Amino acid sequence: MSDKHQTASQPDQPTIYQIRVKGHLDAQWTDWFGDVSIEQQENGDTLITCPVIDQAALFGLLKRIRDLGISLISINQLR
Repeated sequence: MSDKHQTASQPDQPTIYQIRVKGHLDAQWTDWFGDVSIEQQENGDTLITCPVIDQAALFGLLKRIRDLGISLISINQLR
């Protein structure tokens, strides 16, 4: 039996997201956000790249961004 809704990623592997926010975040925020990479962009934005195990973890990360009062620009799923 095949599953028509099967995703390309493996269920036991985290999905990688890139989250773009307005303003520069220092690298010191990596500890607070968890397993993330923070890259300051020349245009003044920050690109946060992180593995996310499920939707609940993604919403938790977005909640942290909201709690800091940072403006969310975009979220892109890489894999």
